[in-house]
Amino acid sequence: MPSNDGVPGARSYRVLIIGGSYAGLSTALTLVDLSRGRIPRFSYDREIAPPAHRIPVDITVIDERDGYYHLIGSPKSLACEKFASDSWTRFQDIPGLKSSGINFIRGSVSSVDFAAKTAHIDETDTKAKRNESYDYLVVGSGLRRTFPTVPQSQVRADFIAEAKSHAEEIQNSCEGVVVVGGGEYSFNFLNPSLPCGSAKLIFCRIILGAVGVEMAAELKILYPDQKITLIHSRNRLLSSEPLPDDFAERVESCLREVGVETILGQRVVDTTAVDTENGRRVWRLALADGRELMTGLVLSAISRSIPTSTYLPSDALNEDGYVKIHPSLQLSGSIPNAESHYCVGDLAAWPGIKRCGGAMHMGHYAGHNLYEHLMAQSAGSKPDVKNLNPFPNVIGLAVGKKAVSWTPDEGTKHGEELMTSLFGEDMGNSNCWNYMQLGEACKA
Repeated sequence: MPSNDGVPGARSYRVLIIGGSYAGLSTALTLVDLSRGRIPRFSYDREIAPPAHRIPVDITVIDERDGYYHLIGSPKSLACEKFASDSWTRFQDIPGLKSSGINFIRGSVSSVDFAAKTAHIDETDTKAKRNESYDYLVVGSGLRRTFPTVPQSQVRADFIAEAKSHAEEIQNSCEGVVVVGGGEYSFNFLNPSLPCGSAKLIFCRIILGAVGVEMAAELKILYPDQKITLIHSRNRLLSSEPLPDDFAERVESCLREVGVETILGQRVVDTTAVDTENGRRVWRLALADGRELMTGLVLSAISRSIPTSTYLPSDALNEDGYVKIHPSLQLSGSIPNAESHYCVGDLAAWPGIKRCGGAMHMGHYAGHNLYEHLMAQSAGSKPDVKNLNPFPNVIGLAVGKKAVSWTPDEGTKHGEELMTSLFGEDMGNSNCWNYMQLGEACKA
């Protein structure tokens, strides 16, 4: 049952969240739960006491997209129109957000004044510029990635059309498809706050993917008659992370089982368009060892992810553009009102492999710590701060009909049952949706 102890005369605090993906939504929903006197939905310990006080919170989320997009499913959703439809839900159509009281603005932030606690916003729909004042700011706008790692559309209808067009390109490729790159990561690690082996939820498991590997495998499953080739410049797959050889070897074995051809230890040094006699365009790829191959479509999975932090003062960022934070998720740079500013998700400068489950975990902790801070201001209570630990090096890949995982404790595992437990039938979409309880109306 929720606590009924409101603080007499407590004003409503304005919280502005930049980014409506895993981290931003988790922060917002944690604040919704706490402000209604409830235990946060992300807490695995359901025996803890609810918050001592109910403090009104006015939450606004700003995002360039018009809805929640399941980023982890990109290797499949961008190649399958049906799966694409399930991967993107407009904010206004999400049951768990309709009754939350959260306000959504579609747009982008051009700058933030930490001293004045004001964000300068460019609204997409109205083309208007507005200044949004806040008491607390949570930065969770993530990294900018290129197609086909992620879609470039910002509206659901455009995304469906983008996915349909891409799927048709794959189907109509007369000389097969070449995927270049096998070591850059997409991100998901569900509920790392749970102890491994816990029967409470399955979310202590790992769902993380190498973009090129998963892309190639998904294409072969979706289009079994199409020739799919994966080219990686290193002599082993997944070479950019500290993972054992037996894991990479098992991943390569699973790729071969599903029918993906692999070329390792070779760079693509030149790509030339060739127009055939029947009017089709194909591509001639030259490899570093002098070999050439023809293909109808080249998909790059080696694009660099760029931090979306250009709207923030440089004092808040490290040399790579990531936001400097304390373990409390509060900003650690030399900035005014640092205690009122938080960063969550991929944009945070935090050790460990970046993942969507880690982003949701950050959102849970940021929402908790923010609420503890405003309770201290309103009721004079002592904040109970949750500090973030570095994320562990763990990985799980969807490789065709099987999953391959690695943890320090269990080593390398693989199989169809593992695929079901980690990814389900929709690349983890239902897992994330249900974990955030997006299909359930928020309780009063």
